[in-house]
Amino acid sequence: MSVYVRTARTAVRVPGAPAPYDTVHVVARYPALPAQDEAQRMSGRLDADAAGAPYPVVVIASGVNLPADGYRWLACRLVEAGFVVAGYDWLGELFPGEPGLTPGIDLEAAGPEHYGERPTTPALAPVLDALASLNGSGPLAGLLDLERVGVFGHSAGGTVLLQSARAEWFPQVRAVVTYAAHTMAAQALGHAPRTLLAAPVAAPTLLIDGTADGVIAASAIRYGEQAGAAAHDPVERTWREALPESTEAWLVRLAGGGHLLPVHPEDPSTARGFLEEPTDADPERLRQVLADLVTSFLAAKLLGRPEDKQRLEQLTEQPPSEIADIHRR
Repeated sequence: MSVYVRTARTAVRVPGAPAPYDTVHVVARYPALPAQDEAQRMSGRLDADAAGAPYPVVVIASGVNLPADGYRWLACRLVEAGFVVAGYDWLGELFPGEPGLTPGIDLEAAGPEHYGERPTTPALAPVLDALASLNGSGPLAGLLDLERVGVFGHSAGGTVLLQSARAEWFPQVRAVVTYAAHTMAAQALGHAPRTLLAAPVAAPTLLIDGTADGVIAASAIRYGEQAGAAAHDPVERTWREALPESTEAWLVRLAGGGHLLPVHPEDPSTARGFLEEPTDADPERLRQVLADLVTSFLAAKLLGRPEDKQRLEQLTEQPPSEIADIHRR
């Protein structure tokens, strides 16, 4: 049975951010009922379908200079799986004097003198506050379970989530999924070469990457390694060394997947997709497998239905050919 997906929008200020770069625009997608009367048909403001409430929430943190709408296809898949899904756009300073779309990166908090003192993203708390406001009034009033939150982060969005989803800071975050994200520390922030920062995540965590990620390969120089070096594998290092031993941690590699696989359609005028070489892999099929992984993992951890857990186990025991490797510890 298909799900009718609709959108609620809001905005929230980020404390301490300088104007005009102090506002995050939040888009929340939810399962809705078809238009019930003329007023709804004219306004487009449709009621949420309360049948599956209270809905756990998934927050998507985009990569640098990648708009939230690029992940709309994945958000809709997650809504169909039983979630309300929030993405956000923040036009902020990537570096002093350089504005761009950012998942929210506190450069001081990510530096060697202050790492571990506070979240490296100042965006997650305001986004959760915005969702709490949506839960108070409007079509989503009373329908969100903000104590069951999953997060999906792509590239730098995944990195700041891995660095920030500490239980003491965000106890409501019950599952973490990332694509093309790691916690290798940039030398430009003052870290020594090849420094791997701890990812203080206690919640079950799934790291996904692609075997044809030209952006991660080219970025090795940022961390004191040779660009394109075969030994440069920061995602695996993060899975093996950065996550606590007590954390349920998965690593899945998609054969032929590139860095911008989760973004569709891709805008070639932004981000760094030009660093990637074409592959023979079918991107549509890879996105299907990616969506299956993300929805199955989050459903198993947040919804906990037997069928969700069974589907995740089936992906582990009988992975499709597009999965090059799958590891769990």
